[in-house]
This record gives sequence, C-alpha cells and structure tokens, in this order.
Amino acid sequence: MHELGITQSIVDAVLDAIEEPRITRLQLEIGKLSGVVPDSVRFCFDLVASGTALDGARLDIVEPPGRGACRSCGHTCEFDDPIVLCPCGSADVQVRSGRELKITAVDVG
Repeated sequence: MHELGITQSIVDAVLDAIEEPRITRLQLEIGKLSGVVPDSVRFCFDLVASGTALDGARLDIVEPPGRGACRSCGHTCEFDDPIVLCPCGSADVQVRSGRELKITAVDVG
C-alpha cells in the first residue's frame, strides 16, 4: 500500500505551504491511470491528518479518466485501466491525460 506514503507526502506538502491553524477542505486530482487508489488515499487521510491542521478536513478527490491516441489506427478514446490498449488491439497508445496526482484546492477556515 504505497498510498500511505503518498498521502503522508500530500499532507506534509499542504502543511508546509499553508500556515493557517485550521484547514477545512482538501481537493486532489488523481487520474485513473496514475496507479494510485483513491479509496486507499481516503482511508489513509484521516490517519495521517490526525493531530494536524488537516484533522477533520473534508477530502474531495476528482478522478479524471485516462485519454490517449492510438499510434497504429489514430483512434482517440478514454481508458480506465493503467494497462492501455486501443480497441483495435494495439498497445502503441500515446497517453495524453489520466496520470495526474495533484493538489488542486485547499480551503482554510
């Protein structure tokens, strides 16, 4: 479960950047091709945020789909699986999005 380390890094980054005593909401963008499991991040968040300015904050996660273009047939489509295959059967796909892991918003209060 690498999500524990990832979640700890996210919490540390927010706490390093925000000096407010109370953070009420954190929004992340975790692409479906990122290899990170959003439910595991949700599970780990309360654990690593406990006793910090993020304790009790709401965690919102946006999960954009993967998008890419097949270099063999030119077809563009969305992908939900990290193993990207075009409907034509080719694995020669240029991934254009879906690998994101970003902090997109922090609300303080």
